Amino acid sequence: MTAASPSPRPDHQRVVVTGLGAITNLGRDVPTIWSALQSGRSGIDTIQCFDQAESVWSCKVAGEVRDWTPNPVVDDKAARRMDRYCQLAMWAADEAVKDSGYDFTSGDPYRHGVVVGSGVAGISTIEQGIEKLQESGPRRISPFTVPRLMLNSAAGNISIRNGLKGPNSAIGTACATGGHNILAACDLIRLGRADVMVAGGSEASITPLCIGSFGAMKALSTRNADPSAASRPFDRDRDGFVMGEGAAILVLERLDFAKARGAKIHAEILGGGITGDAGHITAPDDQGEGGRRAMAFALEEAGRNLEDVDSINAHGTSTPIGDVAEVRAIKALFGNHAPSVSVCSTKSMIGHTLGAAGGLETVFSILSCRDGVVPPTINCDNPDEEFVGLDFTPHTARERKVRLVLNNTFGFGGHNVSVAIGRFDD
Repeated sequence: MTAASPSPRPDHQRVVVTGLGAITNLGRDVPTIWSALQSGRSGIDTIQCFDQAESVWSCKVAGEVRDWTPNPVVDDKAARRMDRYCQLAMWAADEAVKDSGYDFTSGDPYRHGVVVGSGVAGISTIEQGIEKLQESGPRRISPFTVPRLMLNSAAGNISIRNGLKGPNSAIGTACATGGHNILAACDLIRLGRADVMVAGGSEASITPLCIGSFGAMKALSTRNADPSAASRPFDRDRDGFVMGEGAAILVLERLDFAKARGAKIHAEILGGGITGDAGHITAPDDQGEGGRRAMAFALEEAGRNLEDVDSINAHGTSTPIGDVAEVRAIKALFGNHAPSVSVCSTKSMIGHTLGAAGGLETVFSILSCRDGVVPPTINCDNPDEEFVGLDFTPHTARERKVRLVLNNTFGFGGHNVSVAIGRFDD
């Protein structure tokens, strides 16, 4: 079965990943997080960042980044002017830039850009501003409220810190945010508008309003007595997703640019697919048609066949309807090859980080290609009957040669993104 021609288009400018940065509930740097994922460790626990009355909150678990301060990346004065989501993004960006080994003070700053977004951005700043308004009136609202709550504040602050004067934007498409930002950055490089791009997503959504709102939708798990087992993608006993927080940032470069400077190359972004369901504002198409086409388009742009895909880092949120739609999409696209694909959901360990998910899972997919390891889907004890025939990499990580990974991120609003990531052997 073939999805595309066997080689990229002649005009398809190659984009590689030279820098990785991340922070999650499992660690504050990429090596620590990756080690924890391979061991199948859960970072989900009872919520501690705000009080939850026993009779009010249906969901009491989340994947918090605990006991963390943005110092030394962001000093105390600067931190007061940034929402937590922006601080997390700055932290991950600092690691990614250092990992890339690229001196952003060299070259033309107008050839260096940033595309970093978020799903709910400065939600905690909004909550704090409303509380201050109600308690003390408008004159007591912080003058930093607007720059803290903006969707583009992370992109802006990253550009200021690193002197990036080229393309600068932020895309917010709910849970598909990270994937959209990474593909937008790749497109800017391929269009010749930049040589180097900083891209990804960040989220700090474990707040009373977010937990309350998603809880009101019945979207969150209520497995409060056993937090580490609450996120269980593809398992028949799943009852909703678990909120997580974190950030992931990548440094992307044109291949010849990276080679010319002798850069270390982690992997290659081969292509991407973007679709819209045009159906329901929160529910996916029940047959997963938008997701299926996004994966097919990603392979088409990459110039790869279905049989080239070794692994899928699934959106896999642990919601009853979302997991069904994605499984149907995978089975419909891959047909007889589907059982040979290692499907995993790292959300089983870190939770669903909304706008950061696409970035984080792209990082994990890159490491999977680089190291030949597929991380596990923990808590996948009894897959749905409809899911029989797929390999969800249950419980333990698996060593295998990974040439190509599809990373799926699907968001409220009907947004579907699939990123094709390839092992770099050139």
